[in-house]
Amino acid sequence: MERSSSAAAGTAAPAGPADHLDSDPRGADSAPARSDAAGRESAEAAAGLPGTAHAWRALGGDIALLDRISCTVRAVLPARLPVRELARASVAVCSLAAAELSSVRSEGAAGAGSAGAPAGAGPVVPAVSVDDGAVAAAFTSERRLRTDGRAPVTFSPLSRFWRTSDGWLRTHANYPHHRTRLLSALGISVEDRDDATLAEILASELSGRSAAEVEEAVFAAGGLAVAVRTPQEWAAHPQGEQASRRPLLTTARMDQALPRPLPSPEGNGPLHAVRVLDLTRVLAGPVATRVLALFGADVLRLDAPQLPENADTHADTGAGKRSALLDLSSRSGQSAFEELLSAADVVVTGYRPGALDRFGLAPESLADRRPGLVVGQLSAWGAYGPWHRRRGFDSLVQAASGISLIEGQRDEAGEEIPGALPAQALDHTTGYLLAAAVMRALTEQRRGRPGARLVRLALAQTADWLMNGLTSQGAPAARPACPGNGSGPDHHADPADPEHPARPEDPALWLAETDSPLGRLRYALPPVGYEGSPADWSRPPGVPGGDPAEWW
Repeated sequence: MERSSSAAAGTAAPAGPADHLDSDPRGADSAPARSDAAGRESAEAAAGLPGTAHAWRALGGDIALLDRISCTVRAVLPARLPVRELARASVAVCSLAAAELSSVRSEGAAGAGSAGAPAGAGPVVPAVSVDDGAVAAAFTSERRLRTDGRAPVTFSPLSRFWRTSDGWLRTHANYPHHRTRLLSALGISVEDRDDATLAEILASELSGRSAAEVEEAVFAAGGLAVAVRTPQEWAAHPQGEQASRRPLLTTARMDQALPRPLPSPEGNGPLHAVRVLDLTRVLAGPVATRVLALFGADVLRLDAPQLPENADTHADTGAGKRSALLDLSSRSGQSAFEELLSAADVVVTGYRPGALDRFGLAPESLADRRPGLVVGQLSAWGAYGPWHRRRGFDSLVQAASGISLIEGQRDEAGEEIPGALPAQALDHTTGYLLAAAVMRALTEQRRGRPGARLVRLALAQTADWLMNGLTSQGAPAARPACPGNGSGPDHHADPADPEHPARPEDPALWLAETDSPLGRLRYALPPVGYEGSPADWSRPPGVPGGDPAEWW
């Protein structure tokens, strides 16, 4: 986008030789197999490198490529849990996945799109530089957004914590239909009452009921509310117990078809000419597809006419994409979707598992009709366990998993008051991991491992990684540095080390402004990239639903 900004994206150190990929597709329910790199990962964790190696290995990446990463450490995203390390790791592996795909696309430019290109010698993988300041700005992008100077409305007055007779409850009512279902489940009539009045009535109603009772009643009505649990209560819950046994993400190969031939990227990004159908909602899915658009993909977001996305959310996550309305319940909508699918390379969905199956959008069905397709699927609770059909959002997963109590405080009477992470970190982390998984799938297809792929992620698994995996991998650590080649004065910056102080955060360094069909936008610059990659999106967000449902 043509923009004014306080700083451009940083450049990285020169790259070194890349090793071959060493990752076989895995079954959807199997954990990534441990390799000889596990010892190296342990050493990196001990040296204060939490998460990055684990995430890259979960993605099936060559552990040797971690040497391409360097970073600038800053005092950002303060929390009791290692949120900064979580955010940094997801951005680092996403950037590395883009750099790797860039190398593969350049290597195969003469015959791009054909499977069987030999691994090994070829263009080097560009270096990746991650800046904690840019990461923090992007992870709070919805708060940084301004449209003609106006701050966005991010949460409804009815989306908050509420006292119950036995604890706390968290509700989510940002969408009108979820608001209606929440109130209906509790027998509260909307009439002509404003949100302030409804909040008083809701508070009174909930104070006399148990959190678990309300959780089930609202779920039965199609609304969203969860009891605030301790980490121990979540670990004992059937859904939490299953999440703790699952890997960070899963990948499955669904056929052996060759990928669609692609033209040479010619400097237009590693995803140049890759076509992505975006059927996601706030927030992890749109973050993932926003990344894919940054790296050159033709991303077409599809929304149902009767369920438009929130305007501010669209302004925050719609950069680089086109947006169309399509009614999949109609014959004409189904016909238009089939035409789009026939030429698509990637489909990303962000609804609860099974919710879109009636429209023919089950992953296996998509791969049957479009062999070689990469399907990215994310959900709140995962495609398993008793909650796999439940709706969910970042704030609800924080509440159910125990994060809210970990990040809470005590009042003067000593009662626990739930809190929240300094960003919607589960959403953003899962979004960057999903984008990385899609790019790794495209890389493997072009490195002699053809076939349609299904990659699955869930906010609940990201939460488990934050609460249990990252801490066991060394975070928070005495020296929270990034893996890399050690170049640059800030490579081992550490706020706990006077000789290597962390730089303070100045958000303005990672914000930019541009004109758009929505007005004058101030927005967070992308934190992902590699040496020579795009520093900003090619176009600002347009009018929601303002584009035709067709490929360019």
